[in-house]
Amino acid sequence: MRNEKELLELINVHLEPQAVEIKREQNVSVELAPKNLIQALSFLKSHSYQHLSTISCVDWLEEGAFELVYHLFSYDDYINISLKTRIKREPGIFQTAKEIWPVAEFYERDIHEFFGVEFKGNDNLEEMILENWQHLPPMRKDFDTREFVNDQYEWRDYNGQKHTD
Repeated sequence: MRNEKELLELINVHLEPQAVEIKREQNVSVELAPKNLIQALSFLKSHSYQHLSTISCVDWLEEGAFELVYHLFSYDDYINISLKTRIKREPGIFQTAKEIWPVAEFYERDIHEFFGVEFKGNDNLEEMILENWQHLPPMRKDFDTREFVNDQYEWRDYNGQKHTD
């Protein structure tokens, strides 16, 4: 069983991180260049990080980037690792991780649907929730929710009774 400092040593020796940080006990954050991320995922899986908890996406609109965050867990070390990389918003394309973890296909579908990121090698990026969506992906910071609602729906006054206790 490794501790956080031993894990950071392993990462620094093998993964060429841009930054590493122990966020708190059992939580480590690692920033990588996009070209190194898939290889890092494979390396960590072979070093007891068998569980891909999820993949999340952050829209850095002002910086013109999406940050992809791969959340891994080791049942041997009891440490969570967040591997982060930034890609350009346009064209918003990255390599799939489904060959390493088949479940990545579903996380990538979700990110594609809500942020518009394309994952090369994932041939199943069909919508799961937003059927027939014809607008900008709704989790992007440049998606204007108020404008969308005003364009799509009619406002009406609410004349319901107020409940008092």
